[in-house]
Amino acid sequence: MGLRPAKTCRTLKKVAWSRFSKRKPKKNYVRSRPHTNLLNYHMGNKGGEGYDLEFDFCAKYDVQLRDNALESARQAANKYLEKTIPGQYYFHLKVYPHNVIRENKMIAGAGADRLQKGMRGAFGRPTDRAARIKKNQVMFTIKTKKANRPHIIEAIRRTRAKISGKWMLKEKAIAA
Repeated sequence: MGLRPAKTCRTLKKVAWSRFSKRKPKKNYVRSRPHTNLLNYHMGNKGGEGYDLEFDFCAKYDVQLRDNALESARQAANKYLEKTIPGQYYFHLKVYPHNVIRENKMIAGAGADRLQKGMRGAFGRPTDRAARIKKNQVMFTIKTKKANRPHIIEAIRRTRAKISGKWMLKEKAIAA
């Protein structure tokens, strides 16, 4: 079964469901957590010298993004930057998908009404994880040199296509 559309879980109207204990898993509020699809949080040249620009990718309003959308956005930006300016940037993803998304699976097709119970016991099972991003919270930061500015803006444009919500790019000069 495929993923539900992102519009079903992108708002922060519901209470976060993320309480998980490593010490006593049997007494958890959240019994099982799906694994996260995010692989890397730090990419590029971390100890690079001479970075004089910093770009912060911030949310214009509260939004919830699934981990597969975050991974897709990260890959799109990193792939472009690695191809155009290899080793001349530092990319840091600053959000982590703590929130567990539940889904009440519904069966469609002939005879489905005999198999399912509708909204009785509709709490749902954990299917995915998401990051809850507040207004003006930084999703990721990119550091680079001034000459690479057009490449960073193109990477951000490619990233915006992968995620829902309204976003802004804050540009700062780094004091040397």
